[in-house]
Amino acid sequence: MSKSKSKFVCNDCGYESPKWMGKCPGCHAWNTMTEFAQPASKRREIARSPLAVQDKPRPIVEVELSRDPRIRTNIGELDRVLGSGIVPGSLTLVGGDPGIGKSTLLLQTSNSLAEQGLKVLYISGEESARQTKLRADRLGISSPNLYVLCETDLELMQASIDELQPDLLIVDSIQTVYLPSLESAPGSVSQVRECTSHFMRIAKVNGIATILVGHVTKEGAIAGPRLLEHMVDCVLYFEGDRHHTYRMLRAVKNRFGSTNEIGIFEMSESGLKEVRNPSEIFLSERPKGVSGSIVVASMEGTRPVLVELQALVATTNFPSPRRTATGIDHNRLVLIMAVLEKRLGLFLQNQDAYINVAGGLKLDEPAVDLAIAISLVSSFRDIPIGPSDVVFGEVGLTGEVRAVSRVEQRVREAEKLGFRRVIVPDKSLKGWQPPKGIQVIGVQTVQEALAVVLGEGE
Repeated sequence: MSKSKSKFVCNDCGYESPKWMGKCPGCHAWNTMTEFAQPASKRREIARSPLAVQDKPRPIVEVELSRDPRIRTNIGELDRVLGSGIVPGSLTLVGGDPGIGKSTLLLQTSNSLAEQGLKVLYISGEESARQTKLRADRLGISSPNLYVLCETDLELMQASIDELQPDLLIVDSIQTVYLPSLESAPGSVSQVRECTSHFMRIAKVNGIATILVGHVTKEGAIAGPRLLEHMVDCVLYFEGDRHHTYRMLRAVKNRFGSTNEIGIFEMSESGLKEVRNPSEIFLSERPKGVSGSIVVASMEGTRPVLVELQALVATTNFPSPRRTATGIDHNRLVLIMAVLEKRLGLFLQNQDAYINVAGGLKLDEPAVDLAIAISLVSSFRDIPIGPSDVVFGEVGLTGEVRAVSRVEQRVREAEKLGFRRVIVPDKSLKGWQPPKGIQVIGVQTVQEALAVVLGEGE
């Protein structure tokens, strides 16, 4: 009788080892190795590409190009993130925290496409058909072209797909699907990898647009091997704070459109509603005449968004002051405070600093540096910032203000919302003409920006 062997696989990156290790050599994570049994008699076959077909090499100029029309979901924010709609034969991965609204969004998308006459198959491995029906009744969904299947066996899913031939396939979620030929449990690295490869074959060969729902870890990344994000065409993250009603759908990877594009939704009792003008929403509760509050123009994909940035600088009673940032990178806050101390002579070593982006939005571009610096100084000096000012620009280590991209779009968004003055990097003023309805001031250093906004010469 053949003796069975064991191997240890990392749950995060898929690294395989014949022995257990506390720290994974691949991703350097601790305690992620899981043991899997494998028969010694079975020879490991070379994995074939899911798109492998018998073909010969040919010049690229002879390859026939067919432009498939995109499928509009009639949900404007979702179409924006996907790049003007769903591409037939594409494979999309949607991730997000539990209870954030992934299933609600996909069920509303399914209903919108089903009302257009398209066949939609919604496969749920976590909810029964009755639970899905209850959710559909709450959302007001009743389309005969929307088919629901409660199954986790991939082979039975394949039979249903071949019989129905849907235009859109939704699998909720990929961690619950298993292939009976594999001995590992559902959700393991091998099961997720093989099942995703199988769905990719279904999408590409049959031309079925497929959306997979993926669970996320406590760090916010999609659970399973990193290979999962490389295999799919689009990776969407559904973000948001449970204490806020707004949800952000962010495109991390998109082969058919721009990356880092966001769509903003509002959660209500009747489902998710798209927010047409997010800048107006984020600025609706901004206080007037308070120090530390400033408006920054940030680019989220191809969309300019104006948000309120709040700063609070207070004297600490402890030996080491606190540096807390919500909505921006903590390292950027520490860097900017170091620039203010070194270049402007501000004594912030005994001050606590808190930065918050109102509305729950996360800003990760360097164009918010100048706004962070001005808001910190405003709170430190207790000088309010003008309510009609908008600031953006990147701050260097020598205190200079560096140019940023898409300046014209940011300025036009500020003009549309009624702001009268914009402080921008001086080098960003070249090559375009500012609009007449708004004052645009170019600055070269942080010191110049403070003199313009706060009326002080540092």
